[in-house]
Amino acid sequence: MTSFWGKLGGAAAGLALGGPLGALAGAIAGHFLLDRETDPAALAAREDEKRAFAFTMGVIALAAKMAKADGAVVCVEVQAFRRVFQIAEADLPRVTQVFDLAKRDVAGYEAYAAQLASLFRDEPATLEDVLHGLAHIAAADGAVHEAEAAYLADIGRIFGLEPVRLRRALGRHMRLAEADPYAVLGADPAASDDDLKRRHRALVAENHPDRALARGLPAEAVRIATDKLAAVNAAWDAIRAERKLA
Repeated sequence: MTSFWGKLGGAAAGLALGGPLGALAGAIAGHFLLDRETDPAALAAREDEKRAFAFTMGVIALAAKMAKADGAVVCVEVQAFRRVFQIAEADLPRVTQVFDLAKRDVAGYEAYAAQLASLFRDEPATLEDVLHGLAHIAAADGAVHEAEAAYLADIGRIFGLEPVRLRRALGRHMRLAEADPYAVLGADPAASDDDLKRRHRALVAENHPDRALARGLPAEAVRIATDKLAAVNAAWDAIRAERKLA
């Protein structure tokens, strides 16, 4: 799927978002566009584009705010940001503009997080993906600093994520006391082998990258889902080894 950065100049979907994310998009494009589309099929396609735009713009805005959480934006964090989004050199100036505008924006990170929580309130897996991507960026310099950890925890609170989703999103990048393989799967260590197998299959289905595509999310979301699926499979491999399962 094509990244939205090449289409940012038009930004019709983003500017129809409203709220702080829509305002940020408007600042980039230099104007606001009204969506006057009436054809049902075109409206459905526009809605998918808007969701993809919201996901990516939201992660960028929250990553920019997080970059100030530990007091400085270090080079390795910026590099991790670029890896998560696989930004082409031609698009880098525009992405940098978004990042810098979001850092300076008077809107607090809470407003961005609340808008994403509202847009994806029926898709906790998508919100988990956002938090996972942010944790990946925060850990790029070798450690998630205390201020960053508090920031990520608060984003998870605003998203309304269940504890097991928080552990999956953060446990691969932060040292959590409860980040054992059973916690990653959200399973009881006393569960039977069959129950654990069913739990693993359910999580693979929920977190498969194809699901991100089906939800109308951009390529950036697919890469995050792929990384998160690897964490789920690694936890399952650890349990299989412990229990000597085939």
